[in-house]
Amino acid sequence: MAVSIPSPATLLCLLALCVFQTHSSAGFNTTSYSYPTKKVLNPVDACWRTDPNWSANRKKLADCAVGFGTDAIGGKFGEIYVVTSNEDDAVNPKPGSLRYGVIQNQPLWITFAKSMVFKLQNELIVNSYKTIDGRGVEVEISQGPCITVQDVSHVIIHGISVHDCKPGKAGLVRSSPQHVGHRLGCDGDAIKIMTSSHIWVDHCFVGRCTDGLIDVTHASTAVSLTNNYLTQHDKVMLLGHNDQFSQDKIMKVTVAFNNFGPELIERMPRVRFGYAHVANNRYNEWLMYAVGGSANPTIFSEGNYFAAPANPYLKQVTKRETSGPWKSWKWRSSRDVFENGAYFVPSGYGTCAPGYTPAQTFTVADGSAVPGLTADAGPLNCVPGKAC
Repeated sequence: MAVSIPSPATLLCLLALCVFQTHSSAGFNTTSYSYPTKKVLNPVDACWRTDPNWSANRKKLADCAVGFGTDAIGGKFGEIYVVTSNEDDAVNPKPGSLRYGVIQNQPLWITFAKSMVFKLQNELIVNSYKTIDGRGVEVEISQGPCITVQDVSHVIIHGISVHDCKPGKAGLVRSSPQHVGHRLGCDGDAIKIMTSSHIWVDHCFVGRCTDGLIDVTHASTAVSLTNNYLTQHDKVMLLGHNDQFSQDKIMKVTVAFNNFGPELIERMPRVRFGYAHVANNRYNEWLMYAVGGSANPTIFSEGNYFAAPANPYLKQVTKRETSGPWKSWKWRSSRDVFENGAYFVPSGYGTCAPGYTPAQTFTVADGSAVPGLTADAGPLNCVPGKAC
């Protein structure tokens, strides 16, 4: 009997019935993806979460990154800046606002006086040596333009929800106390990282945006994306601008301990030219593929947990976006766990180990441990005076 293979367009239409429902960020239902495995602190969390005085020792977090973004110090050597208002002015931000803090030239560790929801006038352009730390409260950026990290270094974004992001309009946006520039309008990414280095995004919730969720492009490098919960989206995580932008050969990104949740379609991540160490992530199905790429990137998939969808034509984890030869591309799988018929197509010869420095190196567990290691992905419910 002939079997009809659903087209990608049909799959996208079916998915849209689920993706474009009205939810608050707290309303994303993950109860059907419960974890029977006991929670285990991964190397990032073990560094700071057991300290009941984490609130008084917030800057300890800057010592806890792993992988290529290990040296991202954010605002470690700056003052604490407390956001007291969710009001936003893209050109002349007021003291106490989030935008006023992120555009300053000096290092700042940015915290929040209370739980807040931000609907930004235009993209939030983050200056160098900044930490956005949402621990202890609930911080959401949604329903408007979201976060741009461009031409900067040493930025940490931790413990916030960025969802339902929309394109920005063309107009003036301030990026420092001295500079207001005319922007052409952002695409509607949750977090866009361009021409930047030493960047760490940790324990964030991202979902349902107009364009990508987390994009790393334009020769950005030394980036770690860890402990994030991603859900309800098509093009999830892009590493590399396009197939002609060979400057992305310098790109090195660590993708670790993330939970790629339900209702995701593709790009977890998609890589161009550069190097991606994809380690100890949980994949709860996919609607096209999980890990893909083009333009001869190197991808090392290590200790991940891949649960394939029920559709018998969507079992392959990998996808190479090319009409040319790809068998020399270095794509490897080591100690991954494959459930429900999932499989990884390897290629290439020779080592593709990340070549971390001693400071960047971290212990990667077998894929069977991933449900426990990723069970707390996304913003944590931290209470001052208690271990987080």
